Amino acid sequence: MLPFIRSDLADFSAYKPHPGSDTTQPVQHQNLDRLDTNESPDDLPSDLKRKLAWTYQEIIETNRYPDGGHQELKNAIAQYVNSSANILSPRFGSENISVGNGSDEIIRSLLIASCLGGEGAILIAKPTFSMYSILAKTLGVPVVEVGRNEENFEIDLSAAKKAIEDRKSVPVRTVFVVHPNSPTANPLTSSELEWLKSLPKNILVVIDEAYFEFSKNSLVNELVDKPNWAVLRTFSKAFRLASMRVGYCIANPELISVLEKIRLPYNLPSFSIAAALAAMQNQQVLLDSISQILQERDEIIASLSNNPMLKVWKSSANFVYLQLEEKSIDSHQHCLTYVAQELKKSGTLVRKLNKGLRITVGSKDENSRTLNRLQSVLSDLKLQS
Repeated sequence: MLPFIRSDLADFSAYKPHPGSDTTQPVQHQNLDRLDTNESPDDLPSDLKRKLAWTYQEIIETNRYPDGGHQELKNAIAQYVNSSANILSPRFGSENISVGNGSDEIIRSLLIASCLGGEGAILIAKPTFSMYSILAKTLGVPVVEVGRNEENFEIDLSAAKKAIEDRKSVPVRTVFVVHPNSPTANPLTSSELEWLKSLPKNILVVIDEAYFEFSKNSLVNELVDKPNWAVLRTFSKAFRLASMRVGYCIANPELISVLEKIRLPYNLPSFSIAAALAAMQNQQVLLDSISQILQERDEIIASLSNNPMLKVWKSSANFVYLQLEEKSIDSHQHCLTYVAQELKKSGTLVRKLNKGLRITVGSKDENSRTLNRLQSVLSDLKLQS
């Protein structure tokens, strides 16, 4: 370590976007079915890409800074939030929206706003989205971890309540949940919601709705009565703009004003702003593909559920979580690694986790190939046991 670098950073590992790919070659050039990062299988329609190319050519001035206030985009997002929540009279306006360079930037801003300087710790329930913990640790914010029920992945609420009660010197100041959770694809239960609603107003509750368009289940209506709640969403999944890195936060205006103070100036490039606006203007066209993705997802689950070597859960998102049945295979962790590696060799990237595998729903052809490859790998594994 360089002598001027914080000593604790030596123990950190950087987030690896495609952990299943271990070469320096870009993943898109490896001729793989990339089912490890929960992206949409569909690119933008060609006519929309042409419109964006025209915008870049004729409208965007690359020698000028982008719109640092995001006012037009905030207005469009607020309209979408209202309509997607079936709110007839507008409840949310631009003052309720902050836009970030991906949801990651907003998560980091929320941590800075609530916990920095030894003022608070965060609470997460594992397994969940790893960036909450990674970003907190890079900022020197303590991370309190609790577990989940191994059958339905509900947060261990007794442990969560105790963790909050026991933290005295550095109290839990922020709780992060994903609705539905990644990697397990389960929505928040009524018990979890009741617990979140019971938390005092000095604890910030962050509900990450990255997969809202697939679950159709949102908590934005709760924000009216919950000034300590914030909802995160993204353009990276259903809106097919993963390469543009646009996320947003919906919250009460006071919290939004704090986030606006913290975020970096000109944090979104002009082309990303243009792409997000185009997505809002063409939302029906882009979201029409969701029904096909959900149908494919259900067919994947039905197919995998027939294999006695697998335990597969229902999904409210655009991915499927599964585990190997330990009673049929020895050395569970070794076998998980074997399955992920063999899938990669045959052409499919999936996300290997501590206890299971997460498979993104891809195109029909990608899904068909992956199911056949997985069946072949499991057959080979069974012969070895």
